[in-house]
Amino acid sequence: MKKLLVAGAIMASLAAGAAQAKDWETVRFGIEGAYPPFSWTDENGELQGFDVDMANALCEQMAVKCELVAQDWDGIIPALLARKYDAIIAAMSITEERKRTVDFTGKYALVPNKFVAKKGTELDLSEAGLKGKRVGVQIATTHDKYLTDNFGKDVNLVRYGTADEAYLDLKAGRVDYVFLDATAIEEGLLNKDGGDQFEFVGPSVTDEKWFGEGFGIAVRKQDQDLKNKLNKAIEALRDNGKYEAVNSKYFEYDVYGG
Repeated sequence: MKKLLVAGAIMASLAAGAAQAKDWETVRFGIEGAYPPFSWTDENGELQGFDVDMANALCEQMAVKCELVAQDWDGIIPALLARKYDAIIAAMSITEERKRTVDFTGKYALVPNKFVAKKGTELDLSEAGLKGKRVGVQIATTHDKYLTDNFGKDVNLVRYGTADEAYLDLKAGRVDYVFLDATAIEEGLLNKDGGDQFEFVGPSVTDEKWFGEGFGIAVRKQDQDLKNKLNKAIEALRDNGKYEAVNSKYFEYDVYGG
């Protein structure tokens, strides 16, 4: 992950946050807008997807005004610290590395991670099996870190700003595999025109050391009151059926996981 901000900017953020921490009339969510089905940007430039609907449902539950801010993935945590928005809801895995910079709510989704390739392609998930292979990943993600940490000297990682860019290169034969979470691959590739030429290969990858406890909502460390509000709202949506209503628009199973 890129360095997030110089120390002075972080200290300024901490100081600025103290004044408004107790009064959340509006909550601004940072959303990637390029990772369907969790988020995408439609032809009118509007944000859509599971994360968008979840953000709106959480705001309704907390009785606050909701604002959505589109933000490219590689700058999504720095922009939170710079107070461009108050929280990140962007299919972001809760990991120990990220916890050193931001705090997380409990999980709001849990999705396995998979490789995808042209039909008939085999995958041996080992140093020997990946040696010389070109694997597309989205830059600064847990998928990127997992492959770098485990196979960095053997695999040829090709990093992309968005998942769609990785799919385009997979279709063109410029990479052998793409490695992302399974639901994103389903929505962004397999369920689209031409997707029947591709399939999941190899095992599901869920190592908690790299992929954490699931997807959480990130907040600045000083905003513990907001984190608590969001945690209570997630629990309420699970209890009152509104989570299920959002879930069913995008998934045929409970994406919250066990």
